Amino acid sequence: MKFMKIGTKPDTFYTEEATRTVISDIPSDLTIRINNICYLLHKIPLLPKCGLLQRLCCDSDNSGFVTIDLHDIPGGEDAFELCAKFCYGITINLSAHNFIPAFCAAKFLKMTESIEKGNFVLKLEAFFNSCILEGWKDSIVTLQTTIKLPEWSENLGIIRRCIDSIVEKILTSPAKVSWSYTYTRPGYIKKHQQSVPKDWWTEDISDLDIDFFRCIITAVRSTYILPPQLIGEALHVYACRWLPDTTKSRPPQSSGSRTEESKEKSRRILEFIVSMIPADRGSVSIGFLLRLLNIANYLGVSPVTKTELIRRAGLQFEEATVDDMLFPSQLSSDQHFYDIDLVAAVMESYLVLWRRQSPASAENSHLLRSIRKIGKLIDSYLQVVARDVNMPISKLVSLAEALPDSTREDHDGLYKAINIYLKEHPDVSKADKKSLCRMLDCQKLSPEIRAHAVKNERLPLRTVVQILFFEQENGSRATGHEPEAIVRPRQAQAQAAEEERNKLEQEARRSRVAESSERERQKRLEGKVVRGESEKDKEKRGEANSASKVVDPKKIVQRRSSRSEHQHGRGRDKGGER
Repeated sequence: MKFMKIGTKPDTFYTEEATRTVISDIPSDLTIRINNICYLLHKIPLLPKCGLLQRLCCDSDNSGFVTIDLHDIPGGEDAFELCAKFCYGITINLSAHNFIPAFCAAKFLKMTESIEKGNFVLKLEAFFNSCILEGWKDSIVTLQTTIKLPEWSENLGIIRRCIDSIVEKILTSPAKVSWSYTYTRPGYIKKHQQSVPKDWWTEDISDLDIDFFRCIITAVRSTYILPPQLIGEALHVYACRWLPDTTKSRPPQSSGSRTEESKEKSRRILEFIVSMIPADRGSVSIGFLLRLLNIANYLGVSPVTKTELIRRAGLQFEEATVDDMLFPSQLSSDQHFYDIDLVAAVMESYLVLWRRQSPASAENSHLLRSIRKIGKLIDSYLQVVARDVNMPISKLVSLAEALPDSTREDHDGLYKAINIYLKEHPDVSKADKKSLCRMLDCQKLSPEIRAHAVKNERLPLRTVVQILFFEQENGSRATGHEPEAIVRPRQAQAQAAEEERNKLEQEARRSRVAESSERERQKRLEGKVVRGESEKDKEKRGEANSASKVVDPKKIVQRRSSRSEHQHGRGRDKGGER
């Protein structure tokens, strides 16, 4: 920062109650009233340099002691005192911080060359041209101080000249940057850095008011010299400087006009930033877009701004990480912590764009990789939000089922999310468990996950049975595809088993006939009880009992068939030995 020192005399101004005066042997003959401050001064040093005071004193009827009201002087009493001290020859220090009020007050008092050579306005203009506009931070500080006197600064051309100076330096090649700048990025060590970073200017201009920042960014973009990524980085730095941080916790829900005023200012900033994001994909990161969307939910910005953020985030959604999506919900009605609705909205926007792509296009393989990357991303996100003890199961299921079936190559990640949710929510109902596990496709589970699932007591019994059934069916299919040398003997074996089955059915029919005749004979012999039965009668009764047991021929067929296969196998083994 540069300074200019004017005057040589010591400061002799002092305050007595609400009056400011200067130590002098000459009595005061001029009173200047500004707001609640009264200045007791002298005509001799002031009138030769101030054209306005000359005219006002001439208009006064009293040629002796004169009182003048200057309540409308720009910069107030502080700016007037700088001008008064210049007239008295008292030392004053000018810088970018006090240049605007001093310059505007000097113009108001008409301290120009037409009144006296080497007057205050001339010296201030020289300082502005040679020091402020040539400096980087000086221009930014001066531009920011024009907020207090916007109309005067605009009419005097100060705002326009400061913006032009700042834009010119931003467009300068980093290799030619020789002025001091602020750069506090993590991991950046200025002493060890040989070259100037391309975004060296973004941090300093983030101190400016939103209107000045907008003018600078608009001017820089209109030149098409800087790449879109640098414009996006400037927007990112400005957002971090002025927008509330909603990434770690919910902002306090305080009330009052001051809070509403602050939120309204933040809305303006956010809506401007969204409108200024370059159309080029990758000009800002997906993490930044998602953060802006979360802040938008908190501030309650217009639906147009939200829709644009969702659309932009959907275009770059496949670049996101799980950490990019972890934001607290901004709705006071939500008991759960994570804003899962935000992720669902962005994912839906992505899916709309994905479905519009032609399946027959040359980039179809890229589209498939893209959607599968999203599937893994969502499953990993679900594993994190499943730990939220207040997360409704309906939101989890809705987000998981929103993806098409082709999204997931396997369901291992989805299974892990379900298992985590059931572990963190032990009181979940059976119906909710079923709706949660209904999303699983047993055929897309890896062997390791299936082995874990069959032992998982948190899963519904039906899900475990389905996994076991698939395991059994999968094993059967694995043994069913055999070489032809094994299939042919088994075909012959099956034909022999069919013939044996026919014989067994005939034998079963004969057994039923024998059983019915035996029952008739027993009825005729009813009432005759012979204790000592012969061995032949016992054998007949044994045969009758054995015949009565042949009730289900299918079981006999199965037993016989297995026995027959066993004999055929033994015969084949003997034939092999021969």
